[in-house]
Amino acid sequence: MATDFRLKEQLPDLTDRIVDTYHTIKSMNYLGHFPLPNKEAIVSILADLREVLYPGFERREGLHLGNVTYHVGDLIDSLHDRLTTQITRALIHDHRIGEGCEPCMDRVDYEAKAQAITIEFLETLPKLREVLATDVQAAYDGDPACRSLEEVVFCYPGLEAVTVYRLAHQLLKLGVPFIPRMMTEYVHKETGIDIHPGATIGPHFFIDHGTGVVIGETCEIGAHVKLYQGVTLGALSFPKDSQGELVRFTKRHPTIEDHVVIYANATILGGETVIGHHSVIGSSVWLTSSVAPHTTVTIEKPTLRMRGEKRKEPEAVHYEI
Repeated sequence: MATDFRLKEQLPDLTDRIVDTYHTIKSMNYLGHFPLPNKEAIVSILADLREVLYPGFERREGLHLGNVTYHVGDLIDSLHDRLTTQITRALIHDHRIGEGCEPCMDRVDYEAKAQAITIEFLETLPKLREVLATDVQAAYDGDPACRSLEEVVFCYPGLEAVTVYRLAHQLLKLGVPFIPRMMTEYVHKETGIDIHPGATIGPHFFIDHGTGVVIGETCEIGAHVKLYQGVTLGALSFPKDSQGELVRFTKRHPTIEDHVVIYANATILGGETVIGHHSVIGSSVWLTSSVAPHTTVTIEKPTLRMRGEKRKEPEAVHYEI
């Protein structure tokens, strides 16, 4: 293809005009000597954490009790270093946006804090495996189409989303900014399941099919809860303060007690909404008020109307021989 060099002469001017917008629209660029957490690094860390939580299901084959200790040891050592680096970046960034100034501590201090958080996070993995084992069992028990526990781990997007949520939730509880949201939004893109890392979810949790499920930041979900695709556990409204700014850090999302089943496309909204234990919420139900325990909520059965075009009977055709 022939190149018109007269047109290419416009490119330096275009570059200058783009860079000028970096001065006038500062909310969409991040320039400086303190890099943000790296997306590719976070995705790689998630892959290694899944390898630790579900050994033999991910990348490494041929694992057995004779060699798994060495494999996991290498992963944990690598995770320690990479998580420390990424958490350090997140802590520095959080200070910059919170205080509006450059970090007031030496980078070594941030790294020491990040390392302590990383160690505490990695210490939660044995307990986390116990909780995830209940989620795997809940999926197997709740889906008659499932043939084995291995099928759940290999194939179910609901478990993938819940696994990443539980990892992100632990980091959030330890005071890690930014990274937990990066994790859950990555798996949201992969599975279509949107779980905020701030939500609180008990054991034996199962999302069947999963696509379109939304679980808000302040949701509280008990044990043995089952959701189907399209369920929204959201906020009823967004209150504002006297300056017109959104009021944050309040209870905005519903509470779901133990042994609740919520069917496809149901919407439950509001921080004061409580779904009592052992209740069943039917498909397409819209709820903004609480439900007592042992309640079944359904919408009235809609009436089907079927219409078709009226067709003329074909005219008789006569053939002469």
